[in-house]
Amino acid sequence: MVHLSKIYTRGGDGGETSLGDGRRVSKADLRVEAYGTVDEANAVIGLARLSAEGDADAMLARIQNDLFDLGADLCTPEDGRKADGALRITAEQVARLEIEIDSMNDGLQPLTSFILPGGTPAAAHLHLGRTVVRRAERLMVALSSHEPLNDEAIRYVNRLSDHLFVLARHLNGQGALDVLWQPGATR
Repeated sequence: MVHLSKIYTRGGDGGETSLGDGRRVSKADLRVEAYGTVDEANAVIGLARLSAEGDADAMLARIQNDLFDLGADLCTPEDGRKADGALRITAEQVARLEIEIDSMNDGLQPLTSFILPGGTPAAAHLHLGRTVVRRAERLMVALSSHEPLNDEAIRYVNRLSDHLFVLARHLNGQGALDVLWQPGATR
């Protein structure tokens, strides 16, 4: 577990931070950008949870915990000196998202148009969270072209954006409150 007795250390005042293996890197490093964006997605999901209840809130709570696992995974390079025994996203976490997506999607009508972010407050926040997760995924894919990265981590964020999309529709009255794009309607 993490034990924090002091919040500020002044260690980052020069624009660097420490990775999970102790290596110092720029705060603009692609790896730091990736796990920082995962943290941002987690914060948006926290906003969505303010309007979620029951099973939806429970799913989002599990996802928030997973996102901290993902941050730990990204923070500790696979080829770093602390790679052995590092916390990594697993295939089971990806499979859980798939099961939840399939279960929620069963009750939804097929889409006839793209969906504009909106509807209920929870759904609107989930659409925002989905876009942040997609940005994290792009950063992770870019990082993986330079350094080894856990394949399950990339699968997880790919599935998570789908999960948040389907959950947003589910929370929009099973899609009844979805705001549909009407191509060219505002010309």
